This record gives sequence, C-alpha cells and structure tokens, in this order.
Amino acid sequence: MERKFNIWRGSAEKGEFKTYSIKLERGMVVLDAIHRIQAEHSNDLAVRWNCKAGKCGSCSMEINGRPKLSCMTRMNEFAEDDSITIQPLKTFPIIKDLVTDVSWNYKQNKMIPPFKPRVKKNGEDHVMYQQDVERIQEFRKCIECYLCQDVCHVLRDQDKKERFVGPRFMVRLASLEMHPLDRGDRIPKIKNEFGSGMCNITRCCTDVCPEHIQITDNGIIPLKERVVDRFYDPIMWIYNKLFGIDTK
Repeated sequence: MERKFNIWRGSAEKGEFKTYSIKLERGMVVLDAIHRIQAEHSNDLAVRWNCKAGKCGSCSMEINGRPKLSCMTRMNEFAEDDSITIQPLKTFPIIKDLVTDVSWNYKQNKMIPPFKPRVKKNGEDHVMYQQDVERIQEFRKCIECYLCQDVCHVLRDQDKKERFVGPRFMVRLASLEMHPLDRGDRIPKIKNEFGSGMCNITRCCTDVCPEHIQITDNGIIPLKERVVDRFYDPIMWIYNKLFGIDTK
C-alpha cells in the first residue's frame, strides 16, 4: 500500500514541506516510514532517534499536529486515505529537518538545587513508607521526550521560557520536594524563578505524556499548593512573621 508523507525539510532560516510516497508493510510505525524515506528517497533527511522502544524520548516530533513519539505511533492508527504530516517540535529552534535544539531544557535542569539528604539519627537507617516511595517513583518514569514542554502553551505560544521551566521540570521539582528524605527548600525558587504561577492547569502536558505521568494533578498542583501555603495563607504569614522565618 502506497502512503503519502508531508515532511518538513529545512533549517530555522528556511524550509518547506516536501511530499514522499512509500510502500508500507504491516506493523510499521511512523519512524519505520521515515527510515524508508531516508533509504529510498532522501538519505540526507535529519531525524533524531535511538532506542525505537519508546524509552529514550529521542524521536519526539509532531505527527498530524500532535506531539508524539514516532517509534510508538503505529501507521494503522491513521485512515488508509490519510496523508501524514510530520514536522519538528514547534517550541524549540529547528536545527535541520525534524531535529530541534532542546539544549534549553538542560540549562533549566542545572538550575534546580539537587537532592539534599537528611542526616541519619544515631547512625540508624532511614525509614520510608511505601506510599511515599510510590508517590515520587511516578515522576522517575519521565523519559525526557519533551512532548509536555512542546505542548505547554506558556512555552509554545507565549514564549515565556525566561519565566517558566515547563512541565517536565516542575515534575522533577515535585520529585525532590516530595521526597521524605530530602531537606532542601525549593519553594521560594519554585515561585520566583521556576514560575509555578505561570501554569493555569490546562492538563495538555498530561495528555501527551507517553509514560502516562499525572504531571498536572500529582506534580504541578501540589507544588502550587505549597507555594500558596507559604506565601499567601494568612495564618502561615503571621506564623512566619512571629518566628522570623524568611519566605522570600
């Protein structure tokens, strides 16, 4: 069966969609189709990929306008007469064809204060409840595909990268803040530097997560609640003033 693919070709300065037609075989995914296009029509087509198993996050792109992993998007998801439009992630600068520059994300990651373990009491091992372990374990499933970053309207449409770290790093902050053995305090930074107030909880990031992490409900909302408790709760404000606790 012949299928048509409209693929973005070009750089950040100039580019256009080009149409390719290839024969598909049963069980193929979009990444297979891209590889066949590379082999049969355009061996200079740039695409980033690695594991082809949905665990490295490398092959993120937009397929018919929706951010997806191309290695996990089966061709039988589309109607037989559909043409498939493939383009790079819109939130980040294009390097070439389907490859974008996601280095901004690594810079955000470096800004986050690392895990600061609690000191053991009398040399005894720490005790953790299973529910606490499971709570933070969910966030460790992130494969850093940056689909949530791509679909976030604060980063994508409003281009507020200087004010908001994005859903992926709100999840990392949540994994640290909710760790029962961590004694770091990142709440002021979450409010002032990482931009928790920028998110208005549309849940679009949760919707595209290939690992089904509840980014909004289990990560971002609890962080926003902690910021409100610290800075805007009148009782906590009085308590902090009375005991000289710096909330800046």
